[in-house]
Amino acid sequence: MVWQDTYKKWSTFKTLDPKYKEELTKLADDEAALEDAFYKELTFGTGGMRGVLGAGTNRMNIYTVRKAVEGLAVYMENNISDYKDRGVAVAYDSRYMSPEFADETARVLGAHGIRAHVFESLRPTPLLSFAVRHLKAAAGIMITASHNPPEYNGFKVYNEDGGQIPPEQAEAIIAEIAKVENELAVEVEELETIRTNGLLHVIGEDVDNAYLQQLKTISNMSDSAKEQLDKLQIVFTPLHGTSHDLVLRGLDQLGFQNVHVVKEQAQPDPEFSTVESPNPEEHQAFTLAMEQGQEIGADVLIGTDPDADRLGVAVQDGKGAYQVLTGNQLGTLMLDYVLANASEDDLRNGKLVKTIVTTEMGRAVAASYGVDTIDTLTGFKYIGEKIKQFETTDEKFLFGYEESYGYLIGDFVRDKDAVQAAMIACEMAAHWRAQGKTLLEALHVLYEKHGFFLEDLHSITLKGKDGAAKIAAMMDAVRADTPQELGGLKVLAVEDYSTQTRHNLDSDTEEQLTLPKENVIKLFLEKDSWVCLRPSGTEPKIKSYYGVNSASRESSLELLEKLKADLGNYLQ
Repeated sequence: MVWQDTYKKWSTFKTLDPKYKEELTKLADDEAALEDAFYKELTFGTGGMRGVLGAGTNRMNIYTVRKAVEGLAVYMENNISDYKDRGVAVAYDSRYMSPEFADETARVLGAHGIRAHVFESLRPTPLLSFAVRHLKAAAGIMITASHNPPEYNGFKVYNEDGGQIPPEQAEAIIAEIAKVENELAVEVEELETIRTNGLLHVIGEDVDNAYLQQLKTISNMSDSAKEQLDKLQIVFTPLHGTSHDLVLRGLDQLGFQNVHVVKEQAQPDPEFSTVESPNPEEHQAFTLAMEQGQEIGADVLIGTDPDADRLGVAVQDGKGAYQVLTGNQLGTLMLDYVLANASEDDLRNGKLVKTIVTTEMGRAVAASYGVDTIDTLTGFKYIGEKIKQFETTDEKFLFGYEESYGYLIGDFVRDKDAVQAAMIACEMAAHWRAQGKTLLEALHVLYEKHGFFLEDLHSITLKGKDGAAKIAAMMDAVRADTPQELGGLKVLAVEDYSTQTRHNLDSDTEEQLTLPKENVIKLFLEKDSWVCLRPSGTEPKIKSYYGVNSASRESSLELLEKLKADLGNYLQ
């Protein structure tokens, strides 16, 4: 069916929601906008789908949500035992249409006789992961677009282990979604009916409290660190999202007494009106926190993204200002702190799990404690999958992280958890304060010990149908004509995860890779340097990652800039 036919089906649908009918009427003469809304269906990327709100099959709306839930319900009927009584845990964030999408999810599940456990109000993504496990639900759904701009929303699916669905499971669910011929005709039940029939269970603070009890178990503060609890000054911003209550309660139960919330960003706001982007990866998100930090002389600033699965931290730089740590830097600091406080038995059997685009400094730190590192593809679903596998071996999960500000310490959650990370970041700051050091100085200690590992990420945004084609062409070009040298460094090997092969250029030999298939290319260069290319699974972007290591910060910075310039020229 061409997009014009799909558009006609929607525009002539008699019971189309009035707001979508009005939108399509306004767009009637804008062929480019209509084509973008209808030329394809939203696809599952990193654990679900994400897109711009509005009418159309390529938009997030009640009909695309219903279709996704319908496919999941049929998948559960065919693959999961006791799925009706176990039900599906559902949470949502502060974005436009999030509560409505949660209701639509419950209505479709109710039409299948499946119980929906829906939180009474907005909650963080990691709490949804926890709730799936705590309630022994058959699956979970999180309504969120994470740190995307206000016009976006999304739909993430979790399996019965509380992790984002891995590829094999995703493919099976996608196949069922594809069988839904008409998203406008998906059967739904009235909310009042499913409430009366006991198919709608509203989740309250009982799950919050259970999570907070588990949160205590990741703490391992020394007596010297505890002496800093009444001295450490913390500024916290939830960036208009979901983490406010859990982070404050978590810090309070650990004993932190001086936590100052950025008031302008404390309340949920789907417009994220005080920031250009609600993303702690971007330094502008910390502007208000830095101003408040300057006023009170804060030791550490912490900020979570709207659904609280990512944490950013800024620390004093010794020059009267604050420096935002990169995801790699913060993760490596936390890794070192966790391993330094782990038992001998845990270290003996413990594992660090990180993604292929996360700093290699983590591997060096883990090795210094005798801990092995396991690499996964990009996406925390792969880290969650590894934790599940450890349940059948004698291996123990100690820490997991990815460069995009995602961290996990306690495996009672199976996705990245900014609430956990906030606890450890503040605890770690108290520990180093007791040693007379800031987190930035502690990081320098690690650099001196392990080498000056530096990384960077560059994204090219290419929206719409034409943008997707350009991204595909870039990946094809690298595969067809792989550069032999970048930044003055020889390319030693190429790993192409779409074919699951590693090509060693010097020997002209190939090896089979064990990681799953994905549209990712990684180039290994001389001097422990590397470059990786991957299209984003959730945004219209192609991302290029860079990693270098040398004996000094200056030489690492110089090498990093050469790599970025060369690859940038190559991709033009």
